[in-house]
Amino acid sequence: MPQIILGPQPKKSLDGSVKKAVFSFLEKLQADDTAPGLHIEPINGSHDPRVRTGRVSEFWRAVLVKVQGGGDAHYVYLGTFAHDDAIAFAKTASVRINPRNGIAELIQADLESRPEPSLPEATDTTPPQPPTVPAPEPLLPRRGVSLADLLELGIDPALAERAAGVAAGTETEAEDLLLDLAGQAEAAWQGNALVDLAVGTPLADVAAKLALPAEGPADPAASSDDSLLLEALQQPAARLDFHFFENNEELRAAIEDDDFGKWRVFLHPEQRDHATKARNGSFRLSGGAGTGKTVVLVHRARHLARRDPSARIILTTYNRTLAGQLVEQLRTLDPELPVHENLGAPGVFVGGIDQIARKVLQRGTARLLAGGDSPGSVATVLGARTAEVLGNTANARWDQAIAMVPGLPAELRSPTFFQAEYATVVLPNLVTQRDQYLRVRRPGRGTALSRPLRTAVWDVIEAYRASAAADATTDFEEKAMIAAVDLDAAAGAVVRSAPRPADHVLVDEGQDLTPARLLLLRALAEEGPDDLFLAEDSQQRIYGQKIVLSRYGINIRGRSRRLTLNYRTTAQNLRYAVGVLANEQFVDLDDESATVAGYRSARSGPPVIAEGLGSLAGEYKEAAELVRSWIESPERPTKPENIGLLVRDRSSGNRLVTGLAEHGVDARFVGSEMPAAPGKPVVMTMHRSKGMEFSKVVLFDISESSDPSWISSLPEAERADARLRDRSLIYVAATRARDELAILWKGSPSQVLPATTP
Repeated sequence: MPQIILGPQPKKSLDGSVKKAVFSFLEKLQADDTAPGLHIEPINGSHDPRVRTGRVSEFWRAVLVKVQGGGDAHYVYLGTFAHDDAIAFAKTASVRINPRNGIAELIQADLESRPEPSLPEATDTTPPQPPTVPAPEPLLPRRGVSLADLLELGIDPALAERAAGVAAGTETEAEDLLLDLAGQAEAAWQGNALVDLAVGTPLADVAAKLALPAEGPADPAASSDDSLLLEALQQPAARLDFHFFENNEELRAAIEDDDFGKWRVFLHPEQRDHATKARNGSFRLSGGAGTGKTVVLVHRARHLARRDPSARIILTTYNRTLAGQLVEQLRTLDPELPVHENLGAPGVFVGGIDQIARKVLQRGTARLLAGGDSPGSVATVLGARTAEVLGNTANARWDQAIAMVPGLPAELRSPTFFQAEYATVVLPNLVTQRDQYLRVRRPGRGTALSRPLRTAVWDVIEAYRASAAADATTDFEEKAMIAAVDLDAAAGAVVRSAPRPADHVLVDEGQDLTPARLLLLRALAEEGPDDLFLAEDSQQRIYGQKIVLSRYGINIRGRSRRLTLNYRTTAQNLRYAVGVLANEQFVDLDDESATVAGYRSARSGPPVIAEGLGSLAGEYKEAAELVRSWIESPERPTKPENIGLLVRDRSSGNRLVTGLAEHGVDARFVGSEMPAAPGKPVVMTMHRSKGMEFSKVVLFDISESSDPSWISSLPEAERADARLRDRSLIYVAATRARDELAILWKGSPSQVLPATTP
């Protein structure tokens, strides 16, 4: 039975009716490639004798490359074109094996026929300069990468010669020119290689990241061997351009969705390795915004489910909104994957971590009450109180508890301080008595507490717990901790009341999880191979405190890797976002320094717009003009729903919607109870934008006067970390923009913004 391989698509878009006809054609081809109605025919005078065309309709023709291997025919689908265009393309298209490294590539005949350039003594591609100004040295040779190195790597000779000569007045300008050139590469792996080299990645590391074979075929003439070409098509670097379909639903999605190949099939070799490699224990994958951590998690969930259909897999993150997006991505990636809401059943359970805690507490086997020698999970965490814990404690309870302790110093009368103290010190250490709190260690807490201050703090905690117990409620931190204790108690019992509910736990946005939630994650699966897989980015921590995994039973020493290639954001947008984090120190979940070194984008775009206005009214007018210009652009109009306007809080968002309406722009504020609407620009808080992406983004009113005032209410020792989280929030918001980013403020800009636009 013939197999379809999706190859590079020179023609990017077809209308809906043509896409349906293309899928029907490929489905028939997969069933029987000898069917006469398909008209699979070679092309006279074609450069590659394997090239065929097939009849999609009277007007449309598919271009294919037939590769015979393993007894079955394989057809590389290169796109559908109008009849004459299909013939012209088919005559020049060729899928060949790169003679340097053995990677399959789609090339054009006129490119292949160009002679390999001789090594020049010197390359100067810069425009003439005044005699007093020396011409800039080309970027790659200055970094020790010669034309010969590029050719040895397997870069196309013409592309290599241009890349070796890229130079500009500044290093940043030269990097941008090289990024532009990378976008012109015929083979995706070559573009990726140039992106890495543009930011200074050593040549050997570039080859390792792409898993490039050390050499090509021993006999260059052997590239005509179909079995060798089939092997070359399956090389990790080739899989950036070529995908082998496993079922018709996957094929249909690829044909009918123009964005399909961007994340669902064409994985970078690094991503593919992380998605499929077996691990001896817990593993941490870090990476900046847009590097594909979530993509890896989704693919890994499918890989684990296929490897063992009986495996119980949990895919989770810190809230329901992001969990819902994970469900959508899983079902889009593989509609046949068993995705369900039954915790502990074979297949993939997807849910927010708080949803998981609730399900654990609702199990019939939960040991919440005292029994036998056990005090019960609730008393272990909270002390003696009712075991009714499913109600939710209101946040206002902290304010009320603080008000009940008049002797508390003013600098500690902050709900934010108490929430952090409770989540990072009291709950994970199972503190239920005053004397325990007076002795417990408080690593990572900025505010030092004397014994009298600890006594006063405990008075507030006791008041908070007593109030919640009277209402039979718990907060989310308490629920997570009780659930973790309950799972551990059941697993450690002589007669186990219930097994742990998972074999594998995959976690997105791990940097925003609190100790109780991490302990719950650890309790969901037994320690062992492929037990926990956490994806995180410490620079995106916008909730909670600094966390070290090893303190909560999650050992990742030696099993941690970082992704650095951003697939979402242009280099200009990324450079601005990273500038927000400049000169700040971040610590990752392994208690080591987290850095943005080597973080780079695969795309180039327009400069960032950073503009100060004299008033809020001026900001509204400018935002409306920007939105209108993007929607009405004659060259590249943007769909309104692909434009995001991000604000600090809901009230600012509602006012922005009104302000835009006064200037003729109909936008919609999107919140938990208010979904996005087709045909309208999206206004949402920066916190809610986590995990989202838009073509164009406006960060609205990032003014000094709009910086969060609550930070000043914290104890002095806690303010630096709060300011760091605020910087991370702006960084997260800025990296939601794929193509264009604008930042607006009134008066003076916020201190978190870069002093100049990078």
